[in-house]
Amino acid sequence: EQARLKASVLEEDTEEWQKDASFAGLERVGGVDLSYIKGDDTSACASLVVLSYPALEVLYEDCRMVTVSAPYVAGFLAFREVPFLVEAVQRLPPGEPRTSWLRPQVLLVDGNGLLHPRGFGVACHLGVLTDLPCIGVAKNLLQVDGLVRDELHREQIRSLQREGDTFPLTGTSGRARGMVLRSSNNSSKPLYISVGHRVCLDTAVRLVKSCCRYRIPEPIRQADIRSREYIRKQLCSPLEVVSSG
Repeated sequence: EQARLKASVLEEDTEEWQKDASFAGLERVGGVDLSYIKGDDTSACASLVVLSYPALEVLYEDCRMVTVSAPYVAGFLAFREVPFLVEAVQRLPPGEPRTSWLRPQVLLVDGNGLLHPRGFGVACHLGVLTDLPCIGVAKNLLQVDGLVRDELHREQIRSLQREGDTFPLTGTSGRARGMVLRSSNNSSKPLYISVGHRVCLDTAVRLVKSCCRYRIPEPIRQADIRSREYIRKQLCSPLEVVSSG
């Protein structure tokens, strides 16, 4: 199944707005997240938000409690989580003229795309199933293709002196799996950007940069905040909530 879907991944820009230096024509950016109740890896809130671009104001949000029944298998996280995120996209109002302003033109995903043991992470999976451009944004390095969190990697991270600085993640295969981005002057912790679907890596990095008010790009940050808040309201208690990322 994973191999079959992987064959559909497009690693290049497919939209006119992607070709513009300032993303002229891009008006809506989506973010998705799945947050679990702490200590319970089956009860979660799947959230989708749509933000205006470039203002990054929330236009739409959808939060639902879901029961994650598929077992966790390393490298196959998407099979646990993607069905709920696909359903959230499918619940968007139909693309009629009066509601088309709600539909995202690209999705930012809390997770990896091509930076994955089989080159098909959650951002690729979601992109192929929704046929939307998708970008993987991870907070930690997934160690694949010889990429490791060793002293050399830590030294490269220290070399990211200011917001917007990057370096490529090139594996032993010689292929660029993604890009490491310092997204905020206020945090030395970088982001790991990878192609999901229908976008090239340079465009993915440029877009993520432009969506960052803080370390985490605003579409994902808002999806995370709102899913956590939704869980708290459902439980009517301040139980700890953990993000899938």
